[in-house]
Amino acid sequence: MTDENRKIAEASFKTILQILGEDTDREGLQETPKRYVKFMEQFMSVPEPAYTCFEPEDTDQMIIQRNIPFFSLCEHHTAPFFGFAAVAYIPNKKIVGLSKLARTVDFYSRRFQNQERITNQVAERIMNELDPKGVAVHITAQHFCMAMRGVEKHNTWTDTTKLKGVFLEDANAKAEFLSAIQNGIR
Repeated sequence: MTDENRKIAEASFKTILQILGEDTDREGLQETPKRYVKFMEQFMSVPEPAYTCFEPEDTDQMIIQRNIPFFSLCEHHTAPFFGFAAVAYIPNKKIVGLSKLARTVDFYSRRFQNQERITNQVAERIMNELDPKGVAVHITAQHFCMAMRGVEKHNTWTDTTKLKGVFLEDANAKAEFLSAIQNGIR
């Protein structure tokens, strides 16, 4: 973000606070527009993952990474939502460095989003990058737009799943994935 755009963003956020009835001259709020813009810049500045791949050594079984924490912002209400992701794939000709699975979740979640899209984007990206036999992604999250406003339902978790390839076609692979993550998330 350029310095000029940063100043515009800070002034805009200050205006929003004022319209909501806040005294932006009081000590606690004087620097809040700057802090908020800095937070948003940092939160949404996630580098795109570079997929470091290796040839597997007789690895043809499921690889699962679960309990990947993530944070996002609801594109409908700008309220945070957060939770955990589980990502699995069955290698075809290559495996990926494990950090890339978590980095892919971060890359797609750290922006204004919805949970369903994150789930789909992570699965699609891993499928395209690795060309595995299959990919499975499961995300469970709490949404502040449900807990703090609207229906005000606290401790409500939303689950989304995207299955591709063998996970979609083979009931045993799907069952193995769902069984493996059942006790691993939350």
